[in-house]
Parts: sequence; C-alpha cells; structure tokens
Amino acid sequence: MTRTTRPVLATAAAVLAVTGALLSGPPANAADTVAAAEVSPHAAQTIDDIGASGAWWVDDLQHFDPKVQARVAKLLFSRQGLALSAYRYNIGGGGVAVTTPARAAEDFLNDDGSYDWSRDKGGRTFLRYAAKYGVQDLIGFVNSAPARWTTNGQSCGGRLKTENEGDYAKYVADVTDHFARQGVRLDYISPFNEPDNDFGSCGQEGMKVTVDQRDDIVRALGAEQRARHQKTSIIADESSQTTQFVSELPQWISQPDTAQYVSALAHHTYNNPSDGQLGNVYETSRTVGQKSWASEICCFGKGSTGWNQEYDPTIDNALLLSRIVYKDFASAHDSAFQWWVALAGGYGTSPTEKNDVGWNDGLIYYDPDYATDGNQTLYFTKRYYALGQYSKFVRPGSVAHNVTGAPDGVEVSSYDRDGTWVVVVNNHNTTDTPLSLHFNSGTPVRARQAVRTSATEDWADVAKPTVSAGTVSATLAARSITTYVLDQKGHGGSAVTGALVGKQSGKCLTADTAGAALATCTGADGQSWSYAADGTLKGANGYLTAAGPALTATAEPTGDASQRWLLNADGQILSEASGKCLDVSGQATADGSKVILYSCNGGANEAWTRR
Repeated sequence: MTRTTRPVLATAAAVLAVTGALLSGPPANAADTVAAAEVSPHAAQTIDDIGASGAWWVDDLQHFDPKVQARVAKLLFSRQGLALSAYRYNIGGGGVAVTTPARAAEDFLNDDGSYDWSRDKGGRTFLRYAAKYGVQDLIGFVNSAPARWTTNGQSCGGRLKTENEGDYAKYVADVTDHFARQGVRLDYISPFNEPDNDFGSCGQEGMKVTVDQRDDIVRALGAEQRARHQKTSIIADESSQTTQFVSELPQWISQPDTAQYVSALAHHTYNNPSDGQLGNVYETSRTVGQKSWASEICCFGKGSTGWNQEYDPTIDNALLLSRIVYKDFASAHDSAFQWWVALAGGYGTSPTEKNDVGWNDGLIYYDPDYATDGNQTLYFTKRYYALGQYSKFVRPGSVAHNVTGAPDGVEVSSYDRDGTWVVVVNNHNTTDTPLSLHFNSGTPVRARQAVRTSATEDWADVAKPTVSAGTVSATLAARSITTYVLDQKGHGGSAVTGALVGKQSGKCLTADTAGAALATCTGADGQSWSYAADGTLKGANGYLTAAGPALTATAEPTGDASQRWLLNADGQILSEASGKCLDVSGQATADGSKVILYSCNGGANEAWTRR
C-alpha cells in the first residue's frame, strides 16, 4: 500500500518481459504473414474476482457532495463503470498515533467495550454502495487491531498482544455480524495485512504479525466464526512480496488445525516478481492445496513495474498495470487480482500530466486541497480504463486458458465463460501489430464486441476481428489494450501437437519409462507431443507423468494431477501436481541430459518452445 517513506524494493527486472514462448511469435511487421498464437485446450484456473480497495480515500470522500459520492460508486461498481467484482473494506484500528489524518481509520470500539456503529462514515458509505450494486466479493481487511490490544497502545509500530488474540477475533466477528444485520455480508476477512512490516513510521496503520503468530490469529478467528455459524471465509497472509509469501506461508499454514479456516492465499507483488518467482507462487499454492490471489499492488512507474515514485495518468503506466494483471493470471495463475486504492489525492504537481512528485496509487484522483478550495472534480487516469478492460469483461467464474506464441511485445490472455470467449490483448509495441489467434477449445464463431484503450481512446468501440475456422485475426493498435468478446460453439478441445524444444539447448524433450531427457531434434515420432484439453502431454511412449522430482512416460492415463500440465506463455511447463517447472538438470545441453521437475527460477533451462 502507498506510503511516501517506503523503501525502494529490489526489482527482478526493469520491466517484466516475456522470456519465451511455446510457439514461435510472428514478426511485428503488419505486412508479414502471421503465425497463429494458440489458445490452450486445457483450462488453467477459474477467476474469482477483480477488484480494488476502499482504504483511506473514503475518509476524504465522506466530506464530498452526496452526488459526487454516488457518481464514484457508479464509476467503480456499475456495468457502465469498472463493474468491480471485489471490494476491499478497511476495518480500521482507530488511527492512534497515525500522522496522516485520512489514513487514521476509525474503529467501532468504545472504551467500555461497547460499540459505536456510527463511526467510519465514509467507509460504511462505500461498503453499502458496493453491496447495493451487487459486488460479488466483499472483503474486510485489517491493517491494525484496535490500539488497546497492541503492544505499544498505537495503531502503528506495534504487535497484537498474545493475550488479546481472542478479544481481537471476537471484535472482527462482531463487526462482521453487525454488517450482516445491515444487509451487507462480508464474504471474506483478511485479519492482517503485510504482516512483515510494523509500519513504525506511523504514516498509516499497521502491525507486525510474526510467522509464529499468524496461525494463532487465523485459528482464533476461524473458530469464532464457526461458533457463530458465519459464512465469512479467511484469506491470508497478504505478505508484501511474493518471496516472503513463498518462504513464510507454508510455515504457519502447516500448523495443526489452521488450513481448514483459510479459503484463499493472498499475496502482494511489491517485489516486482520475475516469471520464475510468479511460478513459485503457483508452486506454493499447489503444495498446500489452495488457490492464490494477488490482493494488492500500486505505485510502479518510470517504465518499470517495480516500485517508483511517479504520477503518470497516461497509457504508459496503464500498459504496465495491464502487464501486471496479465502476469498474475498467466504466470502465477492467481484466481483474483485486486488493485490498491481505487481513488487517491496524491497527483503531485498536476492531475493531467506526468510528474515525479505524485504517486501512481489511484485509478481516479481528487484534489487533496478540496477542503479549502472546494474543488470536488474527479480526474481519470488511463489505469482506470486499463483495469476495466479486464474487470468489465472477465467476470467471476471465467476460466483462464493460457495463450502461447503471441508476437513479440504482445501479451494475450483468454477466458471462457458461458459460451463466450473474452480475450484481452496488450500491445506494448510502438507500431500497429498483427495478431492471429487459434482456439483449440470452444470454437469462436462470431466477434460480438471489440473495446480498446489507447493514448487517445477510453473503452472505445473499435473494429471487430475476423473469425474463420477457429482462428481470430486482428490488427492491434500501437500502445493499446484491447478486449475482444467472441461467441463460441462447443466446449471440446483439439490437441496441439509438436516437438518441445529447450530454449537453452535447442534439443527436444523425450521420455520413456526410464525418465525424461534431451535428444537432438530429428523429427522422429518419439519427439512429438500432443497437448490435450485434459492437460495431458502424450508422446510415443505414453503420458508424461510426474513422479516426485523425476519424470516418466506412463502407458495409461490416470486422470490425476501428476499427468496434468500448464504450458505458460513465458515457456514454463508447470506440473499441476506440484507447481514445479520442467527443468533440464544442471542446465546441461548434451544428448541424454535429464529433464526433471524443479522449483521455477525463470532460467533458460526451464523455457520450452514448440516446433
């Protein structure tokens, strides 16, 4: 979450780049013949929601004209706006010692233990709006417990006292019960946020929750909810970085009687994760048998998806946002994407121009001096429209299918739902780029809609692509995000066949009962693989099967995860059983080099292309 004193986080790369593809990409020149990218016949994951947070800005907007508040709600929650399918409500900790007034969220607890439900007027207003518009997932999240239960008596810089874990669980459950009685049912609760940080600078609320305390809080809250027959689920642990999530989450969720209370594994991506690190998120979630959510990100810029101070309302930053959404869904296989604050006031020196004083934390901005100058104008960024290219069309229940072989500079994600394909395409190139996209499941028969955001367009209706024999063809405008909606027939899948060639070695994958290995590509039948709708990879000697870190070819299909694979656009091939990558052991390149399963690291020995 935004904080002006936050240290710069180490980045894996200046910009997340597509490092490989399972199909050769076509040339960027629109005049050249375009090789078709392939939509996987196999479903990757089901999307739960796409949303944003109502933290902080609601404390300012409670003072705005009710007509402006209603407009903001429509912009966020209606089908004419973003149509967000998730909204994160900040359950405040009282704001004790917090130095930024708008970030000092009120709690409901009186000194005598009773409740004052009239507090947090702004937060309650927009939570009710979200419920009124039918937002699918209403999520309550906590930055700090009420100050009376923290080690330093503040809403920042401390920890939840061990002896008050039960009190805190009852408080959160009481808040949940209260809103339910008001007709606003919270679907999920996140009991701690970025627990790796105590936010001791006190620019905002926050409390440190050590790894050994996280399971205690989850169990206390889960047991309290169960005793009350609440339907609210728990998400955790909302670590700031994927690397912390990967290393710390397995420690606490493996404690006895803990995992039963957790419905989704939430992580933030402030470390600007590489493809390998995003693959580790998938591995972590598979290891504990849970789905993962990307539940917070903001504040990147200056041409990078890494943390940077900048205000950029243009298509440049919007394309970076869209790249992050794409990567979370296509590489981490997250089931949800949730942006940080929907609105913000920190636009710096100008709400319409790039500058290094403001922050890229909001989708819509307002004047931070509204209280003195009376200005309640709303200023839109291209990020608002970029998120809408997903949230308006990729609805809850949509099933993601990986896309491989996209042109250089182009990222394609596809989603299947109720007889419809939704395809979202990012074109980072500075020139128009041709795209040919072949579907191996649910044949597209008609283009219903094409919507584009570019430097000069905001959700503009544009020319629909042509559709012929299961292939969609279009020309992508330079520096744009385009969403295509296509009718489809059938749900069967046709297999994709070809050799799998290691990027590092240039040699082909082979497998038999003795294991998997590299071999010089000869075009022989034993080097051809068929990738089917059930996720299997079948070669001449049988189905590629995970057997621990080893691989083998099995004559008969088993139907379990050990024979199911995800073929990612970045060249990774992931086992659905373990989440690990198909890896050439020791980065060897000679014939006979063993191919095994290994934690994804983004190396060239884990990238494969189809020939």
